[in-house]
Amino acid sequence: MSFSQHKQFCKDLFNYSRRTSSESKIGITPMGACNPIRIQSMTNTDTNDINASVEQAIGMIESGAEYVRLTTQGTKEAENLRFIKEELLKRGYQTPLVADIHFNPKAATIAAKFVDKVRINPGNFVDKRADFNNSNYGEYKYQEDLEKIRDKFIPLLRICKEHNTAIRIGTNHGSLSDRIMSRYGDTPRGMVEATLEFLRICKEQDFYNVAISIKSSNTVMMVKTVRLLVSEMENEDIHFPLHLGVTEAGEGEDGRIKSAVGTGALLNDGIGDTVRISLTEDPEIESPVGQKLVDYVLEKENHEQIVPVENADVNLFDFYKRSTYLIENIGSKKLPVVISDLSHERFLTADLPQLAGYIQDDDTLEWEKGKLAADYIYVNGYDPIFADYPKDMGIIVDQECWELTDQYTDKSYPLFQTEEFLNDNLTAFCCDIHFLECTYKDLSNDFIEKVKANPKIVLICKSNHQNAFAEQRAFAFKLIESNCKAPIIFKRSFHDNSLEDLHIKSSCDLGSLFFDGFGNGISIENNGILPQNEVLSTAFGILQAARVRTTKTEFVSCPGCGRTLFQLQDVVAEVKKEFSHLTHLKIGVMGCIVNGPGEMGDVDYGYVGAGPGKVSLYKGHEVLIKNIPSKEAISELKQIIKRNGDWIDNNIN
Repeated sequence: MSFSQHKQFCKDLFNYSRRTSSESKIGITPMGACNPIRIQSMTNTDTNDINASVEQAIGMIESGAEYVRLTTQGTKEAENLRFIKEELLKRGYQTPLVADIHFNPKAATIAAKFVDKVRINPGNFVDKRADFNNSNYGEYKYQEDLEKIRDKFIPLLRICKEHNTAIRIGTNHGSLSDRIMSRYGDTPRGMVEATLEFLRICKEQDFYNVAISIKSSNTVMMVKTVRLLVSEMENEDIHFPLHLGVTEAGEGEDGRIKSAVGTGALLNDGIGDTVRISLTEDPEIESPVGQKLVDYVLEKENHEQIVPVENADVNLFDFYKRSTYLIENIGSKKLPVVISDLSHERFLTADLPQLAGYIQDDDTLEWEKGKLAADYIYVNGYDPIFADYPKDMGIIVDQECWELTDQYTDKSYPLFQTEEFLNDNLTAFCCDIHFLECTYKDLSNDFIEKVKANPKIVLICKSNHQNAFAEQRAFAFKLIESNCKAPIIFKRSFHDNSLEDLHIKSSCDLGSLFFDGFGNGISIENNGILPQNEVLSTAFGILQAARVRTTKTEFVSCPGCGRTLFQLQDVVAEVKKEFSHLTHLKIGVMGCIVNGPGEMGDVDYGYVGAGPGKVSLYKGHEVLIKNIPSKEAISELKQIIKRNGDWIDNNIN
């Protein structure tokens, strides 16, 4: 797919411009068109508990939620939405309410009379949710089931028209239908087609108060699917606004980084009209995180223009990796490396490796590489103490210091600036890697030809541009256009004293550069007061969220809702305590069966709520134990992992 075709999903890959959508009227807070990017969240109370739902909704509204969504399992919950709405209005809150419907079209028709928007899921609104038994649908049966969708959906649209209620078509990776899976499989194309079936009916029925979401706990799947959807919508002259979010993102650092990597990638593309950050935390916490992310992206508006690259042929809809040379452990098919920038350290001390994630044995004083240890450190000086540093840690120094440093370790490498590089043939530097720090503006034809002539060059692409993400993306495109195969390390500098701010900004800017296949390494410098180990952990977290390097157990956990029948946050904490040393595994913790069975296909093992006090345990899509008491579930999950040969004893005391 050519550069010009990519403009179907965003107006300009290198200059921020928000996609123009149609407007959807949702209560007093319209979405899309020229309206602000809206922030929303979802209650986790039982919708039958009217007082609790009202109180939590108020807390969410006061923390910044512009839409409040509530679980609506059945007709009783749908009826209760009337009373929740009335009480909120009585107390002065006009924030639009959204009914979250799964499996129950009748509940949707009731809720549509009382709330401002109804969310339905194409995977279970009429169709049978996939049971992963490879159901076979012939063409006649396929079309017959499409007609059943029309029979149920068109009456709902008529009710929504009558009551000025909007519709959200909310497709989840974890709940595709048997029918869609039979034809398209578990793919972005399947998710897009499941969505378009409903959008075509909306267009046919002249119903335009529509919002769309396509979500997954897999950031790569989510981003590539939304990009594909936008392209297909453009082809069909459909322009409805988009709701963004990484579903089941988790909590803490992981939840924020994963959300900012996925949602931030699309916002950077100019895609998105409303955002929900799905954290396994209290709902009131979500909106401020979402607002920070949106505000950060909008700072890029009206930036200094970046001269576009016209001819690089890169397909951002498919899994892609830029072809590069292999230089030591950097480039080609090697995992992206992490460089810990310690240049701000005033003194080169014996504990510098500890700041880079290495662990020193108390008895032997030998250094061991921790799971989150940097592959290289950058220091801008020299000291003989290098002789005592870990033998497998690469040390990058400014080129004028390299000759002295090289006397003490064969793992030292010079760093050149652009002017030094252009004025020196580098033959005096007899080492395996020449690091070259440069910017997009340095990429003249002479510069690129000299890089291509030196097979030892690793480029460190830095940017202080207002839209640094786009400038670094343009850097990669320029090298592709020039057939330059030097590896790229993406480097960003921040000045944050808040760890959450660093997570959001760095993940938003750097994440998609990796899952789009452009990066061979990452370096984050922070000039605030944050501990270096937190900055380093952020870099590793971005690579993991982008699914290019795994360094810790990945926990996929939903935020909880009124369907959740156990204390989700407590269970996630227990699961993490028991399994966080199993860094080779992905483990899911899901509150209910709406997306639980489907999302288990993206994890190795799973814990899914099955009823009051009951849990089912999974290995991938396969249910191994059904409906056991929740107090036994973690112990049973441990035994399942052991029986399948995936258990490793935790040797940390």
